[in-house]
Amino acid sequence: MIIRLEKPEDQIGIRHINTEAFDTDAEAKLIDALRKSGIPLISLVAEQNGELVGHILFSPVTLEADNCSISIAGLAPMAVAPEFQKREIGSMLVEEGLRHCENGGYAAVVVLGHPDYYPRFGFNPSVNYGIKSEFDVPAEVFMAKELRKGALADCNGIVKYHKVFNQL
Repeated sequence: MIIRLEKPEDQIGIRHINTEAFDTDAEAKLIDALRKSGIPLISLVAEQNGELVGHILFSPVTLEADNCSISIAGLAPMAVAPEFQKREIGSMLVEEGLRHCENGGYAAVVVLGHPDYYPRFGFNPSVNYGIKSEFDVPAEVFMAKELRKGALADCNGIVKYHKVFNQL
């Protein structure tokens, strides 16, 4: 299994993975729209025997907070082809993605995801840091992870995603 940065020729395979892994093509459309937006993305794929089997994307988010100006990435979406699920591929993608975020200068990462899955990577409910999502979601599904110890201390506020998240 190889986890690597996305290449331009991977886009069709990434679209296929996301369309197959989710009930709709909304995530695939989101990825296309984020690419077109021009914002910096961290986009990784899992490749096995030359075949793309997983994908994860991180994009910058904004924390609207007084006296807090740190760089935060949002993890969304993450998908593994259905026939390759439950083989730790998602875990490998998350772990490698978090390393890329840290190396890219991000102080923290947020995710809107399953509360039984993401805590294994060090994510905690973001309300523990005084941070909420712009989306009306249960507190336990919006989580944050500090990549720099103490980065979210005194950063009470609301996380806002790129506008394309609201347009699809």
